[in-house]
Amino acid sequence: METSLAGLAAELVRLDSRSSVSNLSVAERIEAELHGFEVERLDYTDAQGVPKRALVAHRGGPGGIALSGHMDTVPETGWTDDPWSGAVRDGVLHGLGSCDMKGPVAACILAAQAAPRATLLITADEETTKGGARVIAERSELARAAKLRGIVVAEPTELVPVRGHRSHIAFTATARGVQAHSSTGRGVNANWALIPFLAELREIHAMLREDPAWHDEAYDPPFSDFNLVVDNHGTAVNVSVPLATARVKFRYSHRLDPSPLLSRMEAAARSAGVELEIAREGLPPELPVEHPLVRQAVRLTGRAPSTVPFGTDASILQDVAPCVILGPGSIALAHTPREHVPLAALEAARELYLRLLNDNDTETA
Repeated sequence: METSLAGLAAELVRLDSRSSVSNLSVAERIEAELHGFEVERLDYTDAQGVPKRALVAHRGGPGGIALSGHMDTVPETGWTDDPWSGAVRDGVLHGLGSCDMKGPVAACILAAQAAPRATLLITADEETTKGGARVIAERSELARAAKLRGIVVAEPTELVPVRGHRSHIAFTATARGVQAHSSTGRGVNANWALIPFLAELREIHAMLREDPAWHDEAYDPPFSDFNLVVDNHGTAVNVSVPLATARVKFRYSHRLDPSPLLSRMEAAARSAGVELEIAREGLPPELPVEHPLVRQAVRLTGRAPSTVPFGTDASILQDVAPCVILGPGSIALAHTPREHVPLAALEAARELYLRLLNDNDTETA
């Protein structure tokens, strides 16, 4: 019996695949749909020792387009309904990952099933480390053999072609103290070392918001995200803090050179005497408006291309082939406790993806 789009999407939502847990059950369910495809399983273990799997599937000759999506979701923060219900009410699929992005993944799979030539790049850990995209870019022989001319990353864009987005650099600053009962005076509170570092971060945040030299008017908002989270790791108020961390996610676009900001962060950490770890995502992907893949997406959707402030696996998969981000649903609902996607939007995406897979426009050949 042919799998329905609504049925497959709901099944995927019902499988818990938060980035903190294994995604093998989702990978196995997806692979069950890939009859007639050559399938490459790319297994790896994440930094916490959790087994993960990325999938590459291909059939037909080389030179086509790949459809890509991720299996993992963010945590279920804030949900009061069952996050994994996969409930369909009034033509709308509800649940964690319904929009971002198990519904779009189901649309990709069914479009690929109907096409004589198709490639699927299905990743894990997109919401955290981009680990699944990295193993595809670094290890996939099948993706290389497909000689892809383009990749469509099916993140929610309301089916508007997105030609570029920001990428991020993650900073983790660590200050260490000595734990003791705070009344004794024998402890060392790590926060006192962290505070001058945070003061410099506040200045950097203001610079990014106010200095036009750090703006990119092709994006909304034009200024870069510089989001700070401070953690004392559960220390009580009558205990001198032994460990204090500050984590920053800095997003920047293709036009900006982050090197001066990195140097300033490193200097601030040295001055305050705190440790600083820097983890870089791939470079910001951005195709020109006149790129053949962008032009093809514009022609088939009838929508003008855009840029977005959030990130996707395209920051890594661009090393395999040029990427356009194009998917059903709204990013405004992603990562929220009311996440949902209309089934009609998934069906429209399935039809669009099939047209993209079958389109042999000489401009993109």
